[in-house]
Amino acid sequence: MTAPTAESFDAVVVGAGPTGLACGIELKQRGIRTVLIEKGCVVNSIYHYPTHMTFFTTPELLEIGNIPMTSLNEKPNRTEALKYYRRVADHYQLDVRQYERVDSIAGEDNAFHLLTTDKLGCRHAYRARKIVLATGYYDIPNRLNVPGEDLDKVLHYYKEPHPYYNHDVAVIGAKNSAAIAALELWWTGARVTLIHRGSTISDSVKYWIKPNIENRIKNREIPAYFNSRVVEIRPADIRVATPEGEVSLRNDFVFALIGYQPDLSFLNSTGIVLEPETLKPRTNPETLESDRAGIYLAGVIVAGMHTNEIFIENGRFHGLLIARSIASKVL
Repeated sequence: MTAPTAESFDAVVVGAGPTGLACGIELKQRGIRTVLIEKGCVVNSIYHYPTHMTFFTTPELLEIGNIPMTSLNEKPNRTEALKYYRRVADHYQLDVRQYERVDSIAGEDNAFHLLTTDKLGCRHAYRARKIVLATGYYDIPNRLNVPGEDLDKVLHYYKEPHPYYNHDVAVIGAKNSAAIAALELWWTGARVTLIHRGSTISDSVKYWIKPNIENRIKNREIPAYFNSRVVEIRPADIRVATPEGEVSLRNDFVFALIGYQPDLSFLNSTGIVLEPETLKPRTNPETLESDRAGIYLAGVIVAGMHTNEIFIENGRFHGLLIARSIASKVL
């Protein structure tokens, strides 16, 4: 099979979420020839958020590229965020290759080679002097590791409640995503049961959501099993280990909303060294360059498994540090 002809760039940014876009903007503003490669759509993680989600933060803390973000309310919603980031990408005329997956990164500083595959199965090749990895963490859900988890009725992402009207639905977890899903499903007419290995709803749940879900549980409108865990998922029911013993619950759908993690195997495959305890990649804090010279890390992957340390609000500033460093070396 003939190898594809490689396109050459000063920098390749892997990932086109808010942090990846911010990196692309900072690089382009310094005259650095840059392409962004994204395995999904632009800001793919935000696209996969629940349809009616509202951000916890204010619009100005989501802004990148000095482009103001407007919102009808104090806090922007998912639809407004998607529109905003599309507008930013258009404004800066960023070269974003969507639905293209990076298969391998070879070579060395100033002479990297990347191979990718697009949505049609076509192969592409790139040469780059520097690489920025801004791949996020929302693509790999944490697993329950129980029999039946691979049944079609088990979902690790929640979008909207309508398809589950008048069905028996189990929501596993007790953080923001689980609480919001449980409430929306219940409001829409699903018979919802919440299951959580901890003793209470998480304190990190948004302040306007937490009392709502707690009241639904207190009023027995949403039955909840705390200090409990699912031990098996079957086509028509689930088995749950509770403090009072094992119970079997009728079930049509399971939402396993127990968190997500970065693609650490991809980082390992690129030669990035991870700290054994935290799985944080080793980076220069002033430039965010990794131990592998010429490869920079941006966004939540800098935090390893501590994904609650970095959000859009602070990850968006990584682009400035990285672009300054790259500009000092390639211009």
